[in-house]
Amino acid sequence: MSHASHYLEGKAGLRVVLIFAAAYFLSYAFRAINAVIAPDLIADLHLSNADLGLLSSAYFVGFASLQLPLGLWLDKYGPRRTESALLLFAAAGVALFASSSTLTGLWIGRALIGVGVSACLMAPLKAYRSWYAPERQSQLSSWMLVFGTAGALCTTIPVATALPLIGWRGVFWIMCALVLIAATLLFFRLRDVEQDRLHHTVMQNHAGDALSYRQIFTHPYFRRMALLGGVHQGGFMAVQTLWAGPWMMHVLGLSATQTSQVLFAFNFCLMLSYMFLSWWAPRHVSYGEKPGWPALTVVGWGIGLSIALQVTMLLLPYSWAWLLWVPFSLLVTVSTLAQTHVSLSFPSTQVGQVNSAYNLSLFIGAFSVQWGLGLLIDLFVANGWDYSPAMRMAWAVYLIAQLFALVRFVNSKAKFDPNENIPTP
Repeated sequence: MSHASHYLEGKAGLRVVLIFAAAYFLSYAFRAINAVIAPDLIADLHLSNADLGLLSSAYFVGFASLQLPLGLWLDKYGPRRTESALLLFAAAGVALFASSSTLTGLWIGRALIGVGVSACLMAPLKAYRSWYAPERQSQLSSWMLVFGTAGALCTTIPVATALPLIGWRGVFWIMCALVLIAATLLFFRLRDVEQDRLHHTVMQNHAGDALSYRQIFTHPYFRRMALLGGVHQGGFMAVQTLWAGPWMMHVLGLSATQTSQVLFAFNFCLMLSYMFLSWWAPRHVSYGEKPGWPALTVVGWGIGLSIALQVTMLLLPYSWAWLLWVPFSLLVTVSTLAQTHVSLSFPSTQVGQVNSAYNLSLFIGAFSVQWGLGLLIDLFVANGWDYSPAMRMAWAVYLIAQLFALVRFVNSKAKFDPNENIPTP
């Protein structure tokens, strides 16, 4: 795969990106939709904040549980077959979620959704690393996040508009059909690309896979990146996909309609930020192979500024403070450069396992923050706090965790050798 003629380009390359992007669009929509339908779920099932956080985090539990075997499947069977098969589990989970009337049924359905969409980012990242030129990796990763954020965008005003007409169950039945369409496109429309160009690489048998995860997880460089990703990128997923909505309503005092509008604006700005990053990063960010801003320096500054901005958001609980979420959307996107850094640091034959191991850390962080914030809010409320100060205090605890992870990242000496393309302590 070192010769340029082996890399995808033109219409075939665009088709691959669009099909993978369609599945990731749905994956991110499922991840974010509970932030909009939360009032309906609470009303239908009489959920507490901890219940809501636990229900939403079921997605992350299912997602995280598949990450380690997923890496092996991607490296052995390839992205097309792995992702299309898993999407069938997602469709089953969506159908169960749409038809259940108990918290247990909804939790199982949402966990199955997480299992089913667990390959929707890892599969394209595996394909991109093997099928496209190295200099396009950060651009392609950013474009996937553009489509993912577009999925989150469509769960704001569009879903809020549809809820009075067909209810949250009707929304999920429509999404079930879309998942089946995505699985069909992946399996049939990418088969020619995989067989004609890359069959020999995605099907090769790797010796020593049983030990590779231990080598990945115990390496100081990976631990450095995994902690940062879990707390910051994973934590942001928890906020974006659930707690941003309650923050707007209970802390800033916005109505449900205003909240859906603000979330739409926030996700729209986030999508534009990823688009800008897809243009800016290939030109100005260096992963050790060309002049430019070192990727990890950009990551560190971006996260540091986002923490400072979150402190400001915490201290200004006023309705107009939703405007602070616009620059927040600009800063949080740089954390995704860390994921590209990890992917390029290991041999391409192990990229499925490396990406999945890193993604596992993100979703452990997302689950912990999503459920943990709910537990903290309920704890403070049970001790006599009003909801707004309880939520602000819970976020303050999360900010302490963010600061700790950033300090550990900055102080770490672990690096990788770009010439050998393998990490070294």
